[in-house]
Amino acid sequence: MPLSRRPGTTASRPLRTAGIAALLAGSLGAPTAFAGAPTNHVKKVEVHVLDASRAEALGAPKGAVTEVEVVGTSVPAYTARVEGGRVLIDVGDAEADAGIGASTAKVGVVGGVLTQTSKTTDSTFTRVAISMVKSATYRVKVDGNTLRVWLVADEDTQKELAPAAKTSPKLQDLSFVHEAAADKVVVKLSGPIVYSSSAKGEGKSRIEIVGASVADDQLKTRDLSAQKGLVSGLTVSREDGEVVIEASRATDVTADARVDTAKDGSTTLTWTFTKVPVVVKAAPENVSSKTGIGPDGGVAKKTKVIASEPGLSITESDDSASSFLSTVPMAPQGKYSGRRIDMDFKDADIHNILRLLADVGKVNIVAADDVGGTVTIKMKNVPWDQALDVILQAKGLGLIRSGNMIRVAKADQLEKEREQAIAKKKQDLELAPIETRLIPISYATADALAAKADTLKSARGSITVDERTNVIIARDVAGNLDQIEALVHSLDTQTPQVLVEARIVEATSRYLRDVGIQWGGDLSFSSATGNPTGLAFPSSVGVTGGASDNNAPTAGLSPFNNQVANPNFAVNLPGAVGTGTGGALGFTLGSINNILNLNVRLSAAETNGMLRIVSNPRILTLDNREASISQGTLIPFSQISAQGVQTTFLEAKLALRVRPHVTADGSIAMHVVINRDEPDFNQTSARGDPTILKRQAETDLLVPDGATVVIGGIYTRNTGKSVDQVPFFGSIPIIGILFQRRRASDTRSELVIFLTPRIVNRAEALGK
Repeated sequence: MPLSRRPGTTASRPLRTAGIAALLAGSLGAPTAFAGAPTNHVKKVEVHVLDASRAEALGAPKGAVTEVEVVGTSVPAYTARVEGGRVLIDVGDAEADAGIGASTAKVGVVGGVLTQTSKTTDSTFTRVAISMVKSATYRVKVDGNTLRVWLVADEDTQKELAPAAKTSPKLQDLSFVHEAAADKVVVKLSGPIVYSSSAKGEGKSRIEIVGASVADDQLKTRDLSAQKGLVSGLTVSREDGEVVIEASRATDVTADARVDTAKDGSTTLTWTFTKVPVVVKAAPENVSSKTGIGPDGGVAKKTKVIASEPGLSITESDDSASSFLSTVPMAPQGKYSGRRIDMDFKDADIHNILRLLADVGKVNIVAADDVGGTVTIKMKNVPWDQALDVILQAKGLGLIRSGNMIRVAKADQLEKEREQAIAKKKQDLELAPIETRLIPISYATADALAAKADTLKSARGSITVDERTNVIIARDVAGNLDQIEALVHSLDTQTPQVLVEARIVEATSRYLRDVGIQWGGDLSFSSATGNPTGLAFPSSVGVTGGASDNNAPTAGLSPFNNQVANPNFAVNLPGAVGTGTGGALGFTLGSINNILNLNVRLSAAETNGMLRIVSNPRILTLDNREASISQGTLIPFSQISAQGVQTTFLEAKLALRVRPHVTADGSIAMHVVINRDEPDFNQTSARGDPTILKRQAETDLLVPDGATVVIGGIYTRNTGKSVDQVPFFGSIPIIGILFQRRRASDTRSELVIFLTPRIVNRAEALGK
């Protein structure tokens, strides 16, 4: 359990370990930061067993005491903790002299000591890592310039050990800091502390501060979920005289505690939470799958690995290959993700370097008997796995990783073993018995799938097809037959069927107004009418309207006759009125002797209408197959040539032509052509043949299954206004309307095309 103390204090805490542990790297992070050149130099580190009299004189616990003595040039500032069955003593602002390194000699309960100096941009510290051979209780004491670590085996520990601390530190403040790559919980206390950290179930981390006090208003739970960090909650409680801080975290998060001691004796405990590097595991079977995300957020179609290279695959169950084949390969160059460390060694034994890296990377490293020699390295801020690769390459070594086990051996030996394994697999393949399997095909043709499966068979295998039953007959070793069968079953699925429905909506709005006037008459001066002019010339005068004609509509001028033979219009500007269109009002004024007659006819017409046409073609087709549907009429046209009169036919039809493709995520890509043609008898040729109104949309688009989209639309508006009048008279204000015909029109039309595709057998074809 971790323990930290300020100078001049002593503390004891039980330490449990199952045996000699690997020594810890000196660059796991300094607990205390010091600026400038180090003021303390560690001169020596010694391990010895104290006799009873000396232990009593020093105030050490009673019993068999093993002492680790760290001698420096000034009073040391230090922190101490237990990690992974080792006692770690970090001496701040200190640098170890040359010659102090690793010691693997067994003395008492100590199995080995590693002394290492680490430097960062703002601090230098020396770590003394003490490895144990049995369970023990430890205490740390500052004696002048010497730091003494006393370790007593559990079975020899007496009950009268000195108290851990004389003062009771008080929890002054607790704060939470959310950063991009880590979350930190900062605890400030009034004095030196003894603490332990542990994990309590999945998603829980716990720190216990021994003998500390805390105010009642600080005993509460904080909800940090709004921060969206690695820590979702903090709880401060009091248990059996200890202050307990418990953090709720994600399961893939690790916690690391550090204590800084200020000059006034107060301490700051920084609890850092970081993500655990993700370990990628190899697929345990020959058939595996990966799932992607489609553009609509749904699950995309699976990418299946249905076969590995025949004759060269080696599984973990093969005992002859499991000792050197990698199930989790090390990261390639440029892809290292291990914890960054600093290393500075001269003529260090390769075995100690491997043990150090095993501790940093939390992996198990096994070295072959022929691995040896020394290494001189100096690295700063490099991932530990990259440092391992570089060191092994420099020594002509290689590694094989299986889970968290790494085997280190000479590169040529590993290559030789790999070649032997490949040769053995090839031999096993050649001696394996041949099997025959019948693979029925449901949706595809056996010939097509047999050609694709032929690449997976071995030299001893064969593939034939029975066309009558649509069955593939495959002969090969069992492993290859499994791969062939997996390939066939993956490809032999229902082809997606797509129902494409189109809706063509046409809306037309029409407004027309036509107002016209007709008026005229006749006037006679003659002896027949009794009003001659009395002149020799002209003796008779007749005035009549000259704008009339036999085709002018005269309905309404006479209440007795629908037609008047000669209305004698002077102004003939009628509106287009007639049966079913508009209306007219006529007046006839005359004298007794019919000397003067006046005819007036007012005609007006107004049309306002709305037309809506909905066409709904639909068709069902297979994936990647073009389909079309149409309905219409054939219009005959006469053509005159040297051979005589010939009749040809032109189509005016509603047609839908589409070629759909179902994508991996279940959407539908289509090439669509839609025609909406119809004859127009309002606009004809000179011989009376109708014209053809053509409307067409052609496009490529991607549509989600079942969604409706508008693929196109046409909007037109025609407005017009015209005035027919008699020159000069029609321009006279007010009176001019008697010499005018006014027409106004407004026609609007809109065409919109909707498209809806649906996969009718989605579950069977796509498996979802």
